[in-house]
Amino acid sequence: MTTLQPTAATGPRPAGPPVRRARRSWTGWGFIGPFVLVFALVFLAPLAYSVYLSLFRTQLIGGTRFVGLENYQQALQDAQFWDGVARVGLFLLVQVPIMLGIALLVALAIDSGRLYGKDFFRISVFLPYAVPAVVATLMWGFMYGPRFGLVGDINDAFGVSLPDPLSSDLILASIGNIVTWEFVGYNMLIFYAALRVIPQSLYEAAEIDGAGQWRVIASIKLPAIRGALVIATIFSVIGSFQLFNEPAILQKLAPNAITTDYTPNYYTYSLSFSGQQHNYSATVAIVMGVITMIVAYVVQLRGMRKGA
Repeated sequence: MTTLQPTAATGPRPAGPPVRRARRSWTGWGFIGPFVLVFALVFLAPLAYSVYLSLFRTQLIGGTRFVGLENYQQALQDAQFWDGVARVGLFLLVQVPIMLGIALLVALAIDSGRLYGKDFFRISVFLPYAVPAVVATLMWGFMYGPRFGLVGDINDAFGVSLPDPLSSDLILASIGNIVTWEFVGYNMLIFYAALRVIPQSLYEAAEIDGAGQWRVIASIKLPAIRGALVIATIFSVIGSFQLFNEPAILQKLAPNAITTDYTPNYYTYSLSFSGQQHNYSATVAIVMGVITMIVAYVVQLRGMRKGA
């Protein structure tokens, strides 16, 4: 008499696969968990607290009370705030194209292979980015000084009268010069890295067709690094709206040219630390963040549309 053995089809199903599948799902959360925790602590929590602060107002009589959207209505009607927004908007329209244009020219020159000592030149252009913004602003601020700096020394040595870079008419251009000096190397590195990954076969095909250098730049290099151009533009837009270090430091050297509301970020800082208006300061910061997000998103959409 033979005994039938249970087959795989009729026998009990092993419980291994569901356990392994559950372990795999928790393993993924284990990898992203530290990032989610840090992201929540350093970004989401401060943002939520700022929104919370913006809904209240602290007064000498009555203390802190809930005011809803009154702080936002005040910010939208604040002439000092909108003057700062207009100022950084002008700064953005003038300084960013100049900075990115110089960075692109330097990257193309280094990538061409015709520049003598390109490694030294690349490091030299990138080196200002390694200088802290505070140090760079102090250095340029003392060079701008008409009485104690380089401008003053040139005036005394040659008997001339150069325009004062720290005057009200030129201070925004002076700040733009500092920012350009700081970040040309950073943007150059982004463009140069994008140029280095262009397939060599495209250059070979262009050489066979008899294309010159300008044709190669216009038809191969610039279209290939369009994504890098969009990224650098977005970073520059965000950096322009966040302008703070340069005017805050130069304000000590040019108090008549730079006021405490010169830029939105400096205005927010002054409201919070000098005026003790923490609630309204949080409101201005949130409104400025929304404006920055909208402008950066528009730049991204336009870049993607052109890329298509």
